[in-house]
Amino acid sequence: MATTMTNTVDWKLIWAQRGFRYFFLAMFVSLFGSGMNFAGVSWYILAATHSTVKVSGQVIVMTLPGLFIPFFGGVLIDRIDRRYLGVLLDLVRGCFVLATAYIAWRGHLQLWHLYAMTLITGTGSAMYWATVNALVQEVIPSSQFTGANAAVLVGVQSGMLIAGSFVGFIYNTAGIAGILAIDGATYFVSAYCLYQVRRGYVSPRDHQKYPREYNEATEATAEALETGENPEVAEAGLSLAVYADMKEGFAYLKQQPLVRALGVTHSIMMAGVVSANVVLVALANDILHSGPRGFGFLEAGWAIGAIIGGLIASQLPQALRMPLYVAACAGLAAGHMATPFIAFLVGAVVMQILFGFCRALGGVVAQSSLMTIVPRHFMGRTQSAMAILTTVVQLFMSIALGWVAQGAGLIAGYALLALLYTGATVSAIRARQLMR
Repeated sequence: MATTMTNTVDWKLIWAQRGFRYFFLAMFVSLFGSGMNFAGVSWYILAATHSTVKVSGQVIVMTLPGLFIPFFGGVLIDRIDRRYLGVLLDLVRGCFVLATAYIAWRGHLQLWHLYAMTLITGTGSAMYWATVNALVQEVIPSSQFTGANAAVLVGVQSGMLIAGSFVGFIYNTAGIAGILAIDGATYFVSAYCLYQVRRGYVSPRDHQKYPREYNEATEATAEALETGENPEVAEAGLSLAVYADMKEGFAYLKQQPLVRALGVTHSIMMAGVVSANVVLVALANDILHSGPRGFGFLEAGWAIGAIIGGLIASQLPQALRMPLYVAACAGLAAGHMATPFIAFLVGAVVMQILFGFCRALGGVVAQSSLMTIVPRHFMGRTQSAMAILTTVVQLFMSIALGWVAQGAGLIAGYALLALLYTGATVSAIRARQLMR
């Protein structure tokens, strides 16, 4: 199945759109705070407990909501204004992070406080990224999907780059309380930027290109809600409508092998990136002996590679995208096998640059392809299905990496990551075959 994506990207056209400028700023600010939070909390837990299992516990708590939230989140994303939903998710998470920062500032921070905060932010993130990816599809012309995804990725990774560069210094001076306070404030800035993306309420269903926008259950629900005379019918109708939307989404994915192949590959890559933090923090502490600053340099190296990869991916001709997509997955597999044998900081940072480059290139190709293939009113459910798969893989890997790294060593942990990316390579090859 061939796609119709353009081979060139008009950056001026993308940046000229007011909505996208605010969206870019939202992603930059949000990931600056989240990058500092994730790195700072991971280092705090390792320093306090000296256990990779405890660090994996943080990743597990963050990941767990993704097993449940996307089932209903995908339906919400395809039913209500995605801008308002993103704003709400930012505001709720910001309040909880600031509350945890206050507890840390008062000197009463305990491990369960961090786990609880991570659970709340993870619950929001389980719906947030599917929401913003679907929102990009709304505010950007279809001819510029590749450039838009690359620009979003650059915004995300620029935020993480600056966070990675400063997290070690801020941690040493302001501690975990300062890290969390900065992160909490960024959620409110991000919410304001998303609110400025456009004006008015926009329903995703207003733009459906296919007939039968609403089934009987939805129509019954709407009538009952409008009249207010029969709340029991409204409640039952809403439940039927949600179930019907979920069933329709699964039926769509069942009929689209290319979407499934791209989604599986992208989910594995996403899961690998997050779960790798379990062994990365141990690499900085146990092998590189570089402390929180070294860990920050590793995070910054990954972000530098991701920015370069995103920019290059946006300019690739169509014929090269899928071959390099496969090569990126293979590079991640080979690179993770070699990483634990590199015992000096500069070499480890170079490897992180390679990983960030491969991940970004693969992410831009996958997301732009999905936005071109998937109809707008299915995008929320498609992104949420990918989020569920990502969560399952990430949960398994986080548990496994914590125990394997602590029991059998970092070499075994990185070998497990290499095996995961080998699976992504096989799925990417399948997607390339279906694209022909």
